[in-house]
Amino acid sequence: MLTLAPNDMPMRDAGRLLLSIVAPRPIAWVSTLSAGGKPNLAPFSFFNAVASNPPVVMISIGQRKGQNKDTLRNVQETGEFVLQLVNEALAEAMNLTSGDWEYGANEFELAKLETAPSLEVKPPRVANAPVAMEARVSQIIPVTGTAATLVLGRIMRYHVRADLLRLNGLVDAVALQPIMRLGGEEYTTLGRVFEMTRPKV
Repeated sequence: MLTLAPNDMPMRDAGRLLLSIVAPRPIAWVSTLSAGGKPNLAPFSFFNAVASNPPVVMISIGQRKGQNKDTLRNVQETGEFVLQLVNEALAEAMNLTSGDWEYGANEFELAKLETAPSLEVKPPRVANAPVAMEARVSQIIPVTGTAATLVLGRIMRYHVRADLLRLNGLVDAVALQPIMRLGGEEYTTLGRVFEMTRPKV
């Protein structure tokens, strides 16, 4: 067993190690609008659910070249976003939107993606995303000592492709096959699925 101290490692190596350990991570493909109405679309793998009643999700947004990313600027200005899940059919388009595009670039157009209107918020959805969640920001929390900012959003509307929703009200994860991030530039899809029943104590 190797024992490693992050403070004894180059910062880049310590971070890369963490991301290869905390894996796989589903991709949140986040669409926003600037205060002036310009659309933005970008993927984030620091993403998860943090509460279920009411439903709240989290994305963590870092900086690029010492500046806040467009997504963070936009949610700070408008308080709204749409979070899409990505399947393999959308993987290349998602990857394209991760590029270091200039502020105000329209990633929907760059990736040749169709949009669909949202119902509760102003940012558009990716029309053929298998799952989309419209959200309003509930908290924005700078992470002390880092360049990261947590954005918590309350889900106001779900959009789920009809064939993915099972009779028990749950999404069929095997049919969805979400793209997930590993370490480095590696991604994966869902493998074997099994059930475990929580013990009654």
